[in-house]
Amino acid sequence: MLAAAAASAVLLLTTPASAAAPTPGAAGAGDTYYPTYGNGGYDVTHYDIRLKYQPATDRLEGTTTILATATQDLSRFDLDFALPVSEVLVDGHRAAFTTSGEQELVVTPAAPLAKGSRTTVVVRYAGVPSSVSRYGFTAWLRTPDGGVAAGEPESAWWWFPSNDHPSDKATFDVSVLVPDGTQAISNGLLVSQRSQLGWTRYSWRQDRPQATYLATLALGRFDITTGTTASGLPVLNAYSRDLGANDGAARASVERTGELVDWLSGYLGPYPFDSVGGYVPNVTTHFALEAQTRVFYSPAQFAAGSNTSVVVHELAHQWYGDSVSLDRWSDIWLNEGFARYAQWMWSEHENEGTAQELADYVYASHPADDPFWTVKPGDPGPDAQFDIAVYDRGAAAVQALRVAVGDDAFFRILKGWPAEHRYGNATLDQFRSFAERISGKPLGPLLDTWLFTPARPAAGPGPATTALAAAPAPAEPRSWQKIHEADHR
Repeated sequence: MLAAAAASAVLLLTTPASAAAPTPGAAGAGDTYYPTYGNGGYDVTHYDIRLKYQPATDRLEGTTTILATATQDLSRFDLDFALPVSEVLVDGHRAAFTTSGEQELVVTPAAPLAKGSRTTVVVRYAGVPSSVSRYGFTAWLRTPDGGVAAGEPESAWWWFPSNDHPSDKATFDVSVLVPDGTQAISNGLLVSQRSQLGWTRYSWRQDRPQATYLATLALGRFDITTGTTASGLPVLNAYSRDLGANDGAARASVERTGELVDWLSGYLGPYPFDSVGGYVPNVTTHFALEAQTRVFYSPAQFAAGSNTSVVVHELAHQWYGDSVSLDRWSDIWLNEGFARYAQWMWSEHENEGTAQELADYVYASHPADDPFWTVKPGDPGPDAQFDIAVYDRGAAAVQALRVAVGDDAFFRILKGWPAEHRYGNATLDQFRSFAERISGKPLGPLLDTWLFTPARPAAGPGPATTALAAAPAPAEPRSWQKIHEADHR
């Protein structure tokens, strides 16, 4: 008794007084636009997603293994997911789980997780993704021969549990079992394809960090083309076999991916991934999405004919948005303003209107009382996150930056930014600091005017002597209509 009491006293004396009990991880990543998206308390390093899919019924069965590190002492944590779950294991032990809100899967492990510890989470599930609605919509797109996961800012919930916020990037293995004749397409490289007893398993690997909304999955019957760019980069494109009248225009556009990614590399630096391509499934949507290495295009993008401009836009995102991802959704200008500007540079390359002419046209086309100017590209708010002003005013801001710093500094900024934050996350404030460091000029007032002021700037985005508000309206650049056929939000 005395010995035990003495030992207890020693233990109490050696236990830090500040030691706190484990606490739950936050049910959101702290993003003001989407407070419930993402989660706190851990950092994911890898997703291993193994699926079985029945195209006739749209039934999806899955086991996702998540490798993560606890960033606090965790009593429980959340994952973002929408399908029915049958079992959760944490480090090999059954964990209690429940659901909360629209997409929170709340997991309580058998024992708390210590800060800094590496953990393995296994989630088993099954459901019909097209029948699941969250916040009044589904990001799972049913097709005549299968289904597609593609959407921004969310699509992961319908096919794998995750920490669904761009600030927590991870590598991916995606392995899908489908009936023979159906194909499975995802990000990165196809590392194996094996058939047995009427089923084929496709295994894809993305070995560079990837945001969850950039993970994509396409299940159906496709015509797949492969090749390499002039620089040797593998290219894989895919087209639903029932695109109808849009088939030719889609191929005439997407098949130029290799040429266009090499062209962009001249301005943006070395391509950051080990494969590139796109796919066009038979869906009724009207948007394209910069899924990492494997861009999603709606057939409607090509309803008016071929459109290399939209391909340039989505490929530019591989640098601006995919390799360098936004840290919070309010920084969307870092994605869309520069991807739109890439279209303007392509227009100039094709002799269909210079970047300056396009910027001047944007400025002249919207009078001071146009609501267009009330949207702040640097912080547009969740309801205006994909407003046309984020694209057009955002690209005009890029041109204003170019004029302010001069071409030499501008193109060093354009290429240096993706190199500075390769495979990471960054903010608009960091971009301003970087651009000031490269140019040697203070840029706060210029960026505040173009990105954060809800009013038409007093002068246009060109030299002050030629771009005054009272200047005559310029002619519409020849590329204008084609660029705006590609508007997808």
